Amino acid sequence: MKLKPFITLLAMTSAVSAAWAEDTSNITISGFGTAALTRSNTSDAEFARPNQLAGVTSSAKTGVDSNLGLQVTAKMNDWLSFTGQGLVRKNVTDNFGAELAWAFAKAKVSDNLNIRVGRVGLPVYMISDYRNVGYANTMLRPPVEMYTQVTLESLDGADVLYQTNLGDTAVTAQVAYGVTDSDNRGGFTAKFKKVSSINIVAENGPFTLRFGRVDANVTVDNSTNLNTLVSGLTKFGFASAANAIAVNDTKASFTSVGLGVDWKSMVVQAEYGKRKSASLSIADTTSWYTMFGYRMGSFLPYVVHASATQDSPRTVAGLPTAGPLLPYTLGANSLATASPIQSSNSIGVRWDFHKSAALKLQLDRMSPDNGPGVFINAKPGFKGPVTVFAAAVDFVF
Repeated sequence: MKLKPFITLLAMTSAVSAAWAEDTSNITISGFGTAALTRSNTSDAEFARPNQLAGVTSSAKTGVDSNLGLQVTAKMNDWLSFTGQGLVRKNVTDNFGAELAWAFAKAKVSDNLNIRVGRVGLPVYMISDYRNVGYANTMLRPPVEMYTQVTLESLDGADVLYQTNLGDTAVTAQVAYGVTDSDNRGGFTAKFKKVSSINIVAENGPFTLRFGRVDANVTVDNSTNLNTLVSGLTKFGFASAANAIAVNDTKASFTSVGLGVDWKSMVVQAEYGKRKSASLSIADTTSWYTMFGYRMGSFLPYVVHASATQDSPRTVAGLPTAGPLLPYTLGANSLATASPIQSSNSIGVRWDFHKSAALKLQLDRMSPDNGPGVFINAKPGFKGPVTVFAAAVDFVF
């Protein structure tokens, strides 16, 4: 077990808290983090969060579910402010690294209307704004079946937020537009242009309803594997198959709905999403999850069921099934089947032992189907189900 990252996270938290104990009235500094240990019951594959290069097996590690974030907001006057958020976690590489999650200027046009320009959060999911803030969430981690579908968390551009009340219902509408890049653990970069999103949230008493839609044009032009397959298939007369797997200014979308309930002692959270694209390399999928929890004093036990299925073909039509071009067929089909298919059942408990910290324990029973699911670096013959266990302390300061 590697304790150094765990100790480093705690040390950084203490240092930051002490250094910024006395904020000025125009500068707000806050932070969040998770110190976690995660392990599974298999050595045949690694469990990882989306886009992590390496995960955990039967030996417990800190890197999968641990992170540390710091946010600074400077208020210039009554209508203008600047916000920056930094995040330390394992993403793409197998080392903890720092990234600039948010960096935007916010103009308050009116009590109901705000405009942000810069690097802003992309509202793909119901909890997109606080998906990395473990303390703000009931579960130890968002269900990977759903949150693997779109790994984008921000865009460089602008968004507009409008808030109003319709009777007893508070409505928030958000539209965003911009560009972003996403480095992939496979060693390539996906470039997203013409990224547009709409996010509508309605809150009435204990109920929250949410609708979201993200559209983008995606290009991957530095993947050696994809480029070799596309050029080879085109050269040997299979242009239709090459076009089917190419990712070149490809239109893609993700549409989702969500429900939240916090009524008396009962807590419910659910999302349903559909991903679509014009390339078989970005499979069409359906994903969803439902979480039920019941608050008992400072304890909140919960259960979760999640599922991800593929809607597009898992083979590329028109390719030879034997002969010297068979490797091209296998390569193309491997791209068409790269999307994780699996379901999971989870149980967990949250204990709010401090006003700004919570202990969470979560046990997931994950069942991959037609492949390794969300597991990576799988050995030949790997199959589930697999049990994943994690213990975490979430905190804010």
